[in-house]
Amino acid sequence: MKRTITHLADGRELLYFDRRDDADRSAADLRDLPPRPPASELRYDPLTEEWIAVAGHRQSRTFLPPADECPLCPSAPGRLTEIPSSDYDVVVFENRFPSFSGQPVGTAPVGGLSEVRPGTGRCEVVCFTSDHDSSFSRLSPEQVELVMEAWIDRTAELSALPGVEQVFCFENRGPEIGITLAHPHGQIYAYPYVTPRTRLSLRAAERHRRRTGRDLFADVLAAEREAGVRVVAANEHWTAFVPAAARWPVEVHLYPHRRVPDLGSLEADERAAFGPLYTRVLRALDGLFGVPLPYVAAWHQAPVHTGRDLSYAHLEVFSIRRAPDKLKYLAGSESAMGAFVNDVLPEDTARRLRSLAEG
Repeated sequence: MKRTITHLADGRELLYFDRRDDADRSAADLRDLPPRPPASELRYDPLTEEWIAVAGHRQSRTFLPPADECPLCPSAPGRLTEIPSSDYDVVVFENRFPSFSGQPVGTAPVGGLSEVRPGTGRCEVVCFTSDHDSSFSRLSPEQVELVMEAWIDRTAELSALPGVEQVFCFENRGPEIGITLAHPHGQIYAYPYVTPRTRLSLRAAERHRRRTGRDLFADVLAAEREAGVRVVAANEHWTAFVPAAARWPVEVHLYPHRRVPDLGSLEADERAAFGPLYTRVLRALDGLFGVPLPYVAAWHQAPVHTGRDLSYAHLEVFSIRRAPDKLKYLAGSESAMGAFVNDVLPEDTARRLRSLAEG
């Protein structure tokens, strides 16, 4: 793999990840861009003990442009984009409209028992392929490995930034999910705090270890593999299953068979085995209702400074689609109380996905 670092016209960092050592990445960004926005504010909610990012500049971000104006496609004569080169394998760059950044910002008290501090951190965009009409499910195993290398590289680099507490790699797919760009891409957030979901999981893992002396995530994986009824697909190094207490109408978790705290701790054969299984699962998901499935794919990795011995890196993929023509909306119980009600039996979802993955 060849990694090339350059900068965009407004100073944002851009990295090319190439399979070829002779890839020419000398093209410069010739656009006239406005100054980068200041960092967001973080406001503390004392009722939930959570931090909320307030980033007003994101209201003006690009929203579903036509394909011939896509900012994630390679640049071409007469059409300059976020990627200066005329082609690429995988590209990572700083988000132009970030929720967190290293740009200086001043904060003032807002009252309401809410502490305020700058939303320092970093947000990056990961372009999985230069093909605007492709999808992650159609990537070759070699391309998935290159994306994995980019995730690993960025997790390590962002974890070393001052103030960063957690690195989150994810993909939003489909207009129903709320994407603003249709090009196959994901994002990476470097948070200045440990996220609420991770704090809950680590507390549960710590209680489980005190009670049993074992690893919670490893026990969940072992129990699902033994039960078998919710397993969707597996290979030598990974298992994909629908969790017994799935929150979403469609939800699949992918676990490596060996506990690692983060993606960088995976060995070469584990990294290589991920792509073929994951893309098979994604194709099964698209076959579930006969239409491309909107989904969120979320990598759970250990925080930078805490809970690393309790964490178990894994991927969770979930969708709000519950039928070919129906979406699950987070209404009163879910949105107000955080109490999920799933209208679809997890075992039924697993059975249908397993059949599609085997076909």
